[in-house]
Amino acid sequence: MTKLRGLTASLPAALAGLMLATIPALAATSLTVKGPSEVVFIGQILALMVVGRLLGEAMIRIGQPAVMGQLIAGLLLGPSLFGLLLPDLQHMLFPKNPDQKAMLDAVAQVGILLLLLLTGMETDLKLVRQTGKASIYASLLGIVVPFGCGVAIGFALPDSMLPDPAKRMITALFLGTALSIASVKIVAMVVREMNFMRRTVGQVILASAIIDDSVGWIIVSIIFSLALHGSVDAWSLVQSVVGTFVFMTVSLTVGRRAVFFAIRWVNDNFVSDFAVITAILAIMATMALTTHLIGVHTVLGAFVAGILIGESPILSRHIDEQLRGLITAFFAPVFFGVAGLSADLTILADPTIALFTAGLIVIASLGKFGGAFIGAEIGGLTRREGLALACGMNARGSTEVIIASVGLSMGALNANLFTMIVAMAVLTTMAMPPTLRWALSRIPMGKEEKQRLEREELEAKGFLPKLERLLLAIDESTNGAFATRVAGIVAGSYGMPTTVMHIKTDKKTGKQAAEAEKEKAKEAGELVKEVAQRADRAMTASEQSDIKLNVTTMVENAPKQAAVAEEAEKGYGLMIIGLDKTVVRKNQFHDDVASLAAGFEGPLIVTDAREEHRKHPLHGTVSILVPVNGTEVSRRAAEVAIAMARATKAPLTALYVTTGGKANRSRRYEEAILKDIVDLAESYELDLRTAVRGDVAPDEAILKEAGRRGHNLVVMGVGRRPGEKLFFGDTAAALIEKSPVSLLFVAS
Repeated sequence: MTKLRGLTASLPAALAGLMLATIPALAATSLTVKGPSEVVFIGQILALMVVGRLLGEAMIRIGQPAVMGQLIAGLLLGPSLFGLLLPDLQHMLFPKNPDQKAMLDAVAQVGILLLLLLTGMETDLKLVRQTGKASIYASLLGIVVPFGCGVAIGFALPDSMLPDPAKRMITALFLGTALSIASVKIVAMVVREMNFMRRTVGQVILASAIIDDSVGWIIVSIIFSLALHGSVDAWSLVQSVVGTFVFMTVSLTVGRRAVFFAIRWVNDNFVSDFAVITAILAIMATMALTTHLIGVHTVLGAFVAGILIGESPILSRHIDEQLRGLITAFFAPVFFGVAGLSADLTILADPTIALFTAGLIVIASLGKFGGAFIGAEIGGLTRREGLALACGMNARGSTEVIIASVGLSMGALNANLFTMIVAMAVLTTMAMPPTLRWALSRIPMGKEEKQRLEREELEAKGFLPKLERLLLAIDESTNGAFATRVAGIVAGSYGMPTTVMHIKTDKKTGKQAAEAEKEKAKEAGELVKEVAQRADRAMTASEQSDIKLNVTTMVENAPKQAAVAEEAEKGYGLMIIGLDKTVVRKNQFHDDVASLAAGFEGPLIVTDAREEHRKHPLHGTVSILVPVNGTEVSRRAAEVAIAMARATKAPLTALYVTTGGKANRSRRYEEAILKDIVDLAESYELDLRTAVRGDVAPDEAILKEAGRRGHNLVVMGVGRRPGEKLFFGDTAAALIEKSPVSLLFVAS
């Protein structure tokens, strides 16, 4: 609270300083320049960014979204306050010169597309599928009821409040849309703040908001098409609906693969800075232009582009943050500030307009709340859950402002209606967080939900779910086939795009030999897909990947360090190596394996198939032993072992090996180390056995336990030791020399 008071106290001083800094330049410019001025433009940008940032900060500190501060900044800088108190100065900073306004509007229009791109990137379609009918019913009824109310209001308004009485239907449709849409960003902010993002009711609320947003932009696009025709007729309506349906169908099928291919190709082939950012913006612009060509609004293209880009498996967190930073710091405050400038709250001094505005807010709130609550009841939610969902869906936020801005720009709304909608957006958005917090705090947690949350918390500590791409380096040996099986399980379990680097073993040269090697690489890629599909099917429905695994192949003439290093620059999180000659001189890795490993700085897995897995590398039975000792490397190995056990239904044992005898470790310490692994396995409904050995050397303990329980695969976490040779420590070296069973070294 002290910080908030300090910020509030400093805000007037900051605004005064900003005005004093810009007045001399603006005054000088207004005397010398008659047309559009870049000095005035820079002053406008400066004012909107700084005031929007300060008010956004203030909003966050009182539990409100920052976007409300940016919108209020525009209201304060516009005719509602600044223009009321100092009209000459306000006109100097924001002149009504059309050319000058066009400069700021251009930035705002780009901001709309970028905000929709960001909204699409945050849209999780998988979440919608997981929540089932509850979110669908809640969203659809939450749209239909307030939409009908909005249309009714549009027909009830007097002609004097309409931009064009002859186009009353278009205005009524826009009002219906404005009343029916929720803001997924605001909903997500409060749900995340309350730690309900992974709770069942939190997911239903968020999924309902996602459906709201998606349906809303489709409706806006169709209404825009109708507005272009000037009236509502059957033919134009059919054109809009069919065009939108075709666009959505192509985008979510062929378009999804095309977007992923484009992002991956740019990432892999461009060496200049921020090339992927350029590709993302180009995809957004292309899809926006496409929707414009089919007669619907560009916002739909930007929104769908965001959905497809957000589903790209190689969209790294770093790239997402770079793009988000540009939009949040610059385009968002400018766009919402311009929206605030377009609204004039002084019109509310008119009792008639004030009464209509109050009625609009009440009808919008009751319609949205009632529709969502009824939908939640039909969808099978409890009364408390339905109450929370209805409270959450009543925030319009940024979505409402964007829709209103689109309606104003196309003439479906006039300045008065725009101001009424903005007032509704501000009040409903600021009322939502406290009501949703209150409703969520009243919802108890069920047993199954608690188990799922515990599993997700354990997963969050792991490294496999965070990986984005997998590199597989193999030859055509049986060990290479076994490594392919491991790669398919890991990639299929987490939907990771995979590149197969096929190492040539045939010394033949020529075009025919090269084609043969490419064919071998393709076959390996198909095997990865086949294993990945089996691994995906072995999971529960909620855990299955929605993205078809993407596998690319390449051929290398020799296991060269430089080739791996060059490929690794494209951004791989894990490398798996499987060559025919894994070890040499009993306990050392072959130089070919060492050369490949030297070119990859990240985590890697080295396979050494033995006995049964040399005979049946792809379909042999698997029984797994994973040694653990409480270190991070052993936990990573346990994750790999659990992933393999889930995909193959294999028996799994976690062995804790003490160093220096049992007396040196307390029983409580042993139990704590094993409990973490047991909890992770049980969260996937795996039956994990545990064992403790401390009476012999670690390698002997591992081999004895494997023999006693009949395990044929040891998955061991190791660390790379410095030196010219690839060395994982004495225990790993001893296992390489003595083990009759297959080995999987997870190194990091």
